[in-house]
Amino acid sequence: MGCFAPFLALAFSLAYFWLSLVCKQFLMKRLTGWLLAFTAIILVSYRSFDNMDVVVTAIRTGNVTQLSPFFDARVDITLPDKSDTYSKSQAEMVIGDFFTNNIVQNFKITQQGESGGTVFCAGMLQTRSGNYRTTLFFRHKGDKHFLQEIRFQPVE
Repeated sequence: MGCFAPFLALAFSLAYFWLSLVCKQFLMKRLTGWLLAFTAIILVSYRSFDNMDVVVTAIRTGNVTQLSPFFDARVDITLPDKSDTYSKSQAEMVIGDFFTNNIVQNFKITQQGESGGTVFCAGMLQTRSGNYRTTLFFRHKGDKHFLQEIRFQPVE
């Protein structure tokens, strides 16, 4: 066995190297798999509101026709001179009157997020007659988000 010792040492060294490489690859594959699974779970659990851009564009242009499909059956509306809960069709008329009386120039989002199933968006609405701190609250129902509350508060 004396003349085979160098070959056995080389064979054991190669086997050890190959085994450690395979184990590292196996562990890396397993770690990568777990990281991908964890990332997928996080992404699936986070529900973003895909139509927020459509809603923001509707407000930015003062287009109540584009905004109204997102109204819930009942919408809480707060305006500088009144505050009430309206049906979807009434809310469309009230917001339409507001946009008619306050010609919209721009709308900039200052904050948005999600809390307890409610998606919110806050921003500054710039009109010809003044600026309004605007807040939108959406509730997730089924597979859609519906606008449940909208506030227009004048900025002094």
